[in-house]
Amino acid sequence: MVKSSSAPANPAPAAAAMAPLPTIPPETLPETYEAALSELERLVGAMEAGQLPLDRLLDTYRRGAALLNFCRGRLESVEQQVKVLEDGQLKPWNPT
Repeated sequence: MVKSSSAPANPAPAAAAMAPLPTIPPETLPETYEAALSELERLVGAMEAGQLPLDRLLDTYRRGAALLNFCRGRLESVEQQVKVLEDGQLKPWNPT
């Protein structure tokens, strides 16, 4: 008779999926969204080429994930700045 367990067979992938995105140390932050996006595009191209050694691939992936997090943060910040106060409520800005 085989004992069954309700615990997942391999919990590591679930834990990895819930790990926070890497952050970029302040001294290495790009100055602009455009600079971060440009570097991210370059890193993706290098990864897609499939010519990076495994250790370098992992470092490149981590840097790319951190740059993506940086870009998302900048976009969210700009989105908040674009909202305007209308009739006492914040609404998305609509340039008409």
